[in-house]
Amino acid sequence: MSAFKNPFDFSLRLKGGCTCGKHHSQAEHDAEQARLNEPKEEEAALNRVIESAVVRALFPHDETRRAFLKAVGAGTAMAALSSLFPMGAAQALAAEGGPLEKKNLKVGFVPITCATPIIMAKPMGFYEREGLDVEVIKTAGWALVRDKVLNAEYDASHMLSPMPIAASMGLGATPNPTMVATIQNINGQAITMHVKHKDNRDPKNWKGMKFGIPFEYSMHNLLLRYYLAEHGIDPDKDVQLTVIAPPEMVANLRAGNIDGFLGPEPFNQRAVFEGAGFIQVLSKDLWEGHPCCAFGVTEKFVKEAPNTFSALFRAIANATVYAHKPENRPAIIEAIAPANYLNQPIPVLQQVMTGKFADGLGHVQNVPDRADFDPFPWQSMGVWILTQLKRWGYIKQDIDYKQIAEQIFLATDARARLKDMGLDAPAENYKTHTIMGKVFDPMQPKAYVESFAIRRS
Repeated sequence: MSAFKNPFDFSLRLKGGCTCGKHHSQAEHDAEQARLNEPKEEEAALNRVIESAVVRALFPHDETRRAFLKAVGAGTAMAALSSLFPMGAAQALAAEGGPLEKKNLKVGFVPITCATPIIMAKPMGFYEREGLDVEVIKTAGWALVRDKVLNAEYDASHMLSPMPIAASMGLGATPNPTMVATIQNINGQAITMHVKHKDNRDPKNWKGMKFGIPFEYSMHNLLLRYYLAEHGIDPDKDVQLTVIAPPEMVANLRAGNIDGFLGPEPFNQRAVFEGAGFIQVLSKDLWEGHPCCAFGVTEKFVKEAPNTFSALFRAIANATVYAHKPENRPAIIEAIAPANYLNQPIPVLQQVMTGKFADGLGHVQNVPDRADFDPFPWQSMGVWILTQLKRWGYIKQDIDYKQIAEQIFLATDARARLKDMGLDAPAENYKTHTIMGKVFDPMQPKAYVESFAIRRS
């Protein structure tokens, strides 16, 4: 029996629409319906916070409050209070935080899986729930993203984690104070090599090779430099690094223009899928839980539209937490795969997002957290990025690492906002990180930079 209820249904699907006519595809329609029909954990958490605040306001003394709840039960108490107090209005007020200064927004993204929360928030309704009408705009590369944010053509954007630092400090462009409101994804990169190098996997033998990176101010560049230097290869003298837009990486690898690249997903897996390359090492094996991309906003936008920024933060943070859960990945894959978003084959995205993948060396790997999502913008991550920008000469002057990281990585602000949403957040802004077996102490950045044998500064 046909899966389509009527010819109209079938014709809509052929045209790339859906049965309700509001979505780009039936997959988007089905994903949104599934989301709308399931319990919304973040909303439930917000409601619990509000209910607790109401009870505390009515019964400020702990003993009286506990006696009341014990006598009637929490469920009965909430039902009774709801009949007397406009709980719904309180919930709406808490969720909105004030009138939106601007509802129609343009948010840029580069078509890679790192942008998943920003992308999926559109077809899966996260923006709409916050009263926002967001146009997510596919952008060819990172320099164009930087310029469009600088020129206020974008209200906010998917950015590489080092980009707000570079923008704020005026590295490579006019200074434009920009902040990391949340991290988007952690892990989710790899070093991919041309198939001709299957028998040459020792990086110590890679002198003279040419590698692609998506942008100078990227975790990809900084991690590749770190990896090469740890194997005795000077990334500025012994090899050539060239900037290539992520969607063009596989074609350049296949053509032999580069020997390999450290790039974002799904292009590492796409190279394997097309038989052009193999995965040398996952970025999570260099630094477990490293940041990759971020939700970036300018200081000007935050100051001029604080309520809109709050709504945008909630939408993207909720989407990031939702994307972290493996059970949500199938619906997310369907939502982000279409041509107006990632334009990638479903099997490629499934391998990236589930972590069960062919590595191009004849093995099937099972790494569930190959690509993951965590919104908290650790300031210690910002300090590490600054140490590497200093190490490789992008930053010439002496700097106060902590001061810059704390101005740009809005960890304290993110913690307060996440807690207001009923979501978990770390108690601290700094922690130690281990990169390729070496512990990075964010309290000792200068000594860390000076500890490297291969460096520019």
